[in-house]
Amino acid sequence: METIFDWVSVFIFAVLIVLFVHRSTSAGDDEPDQPIIAYLVGGVGCAVGNYFGNAGMVPLAVLVLGATILYIFYYLRPIPGWPR
Repeated sequence: METIFDWVSVFIFAVLIVLFVHRSTSAGDDEPDQPIIAYLVGGVGCAVGNYFGNAGMVPLAVLVLGATILYIFYYLRPIPGWPR
């Protein structure tokens, strides 16, 4: 964990894991069912953004990590009532 991209991508990935575990273990049906591949897309976005950041391609890394965050908020909707 040497660069800011390491820290940011691990933080986003940790939030993604907590969201997945929360939804997979909750007994209520108030949250939308998402296929596991939807969480994989977020994880791959973290890995690719981290790779670009560590390779020195800072604008591309920021773009990929930002797109990953937007994907998580738009598609996985971690906040109830978040508009689609």
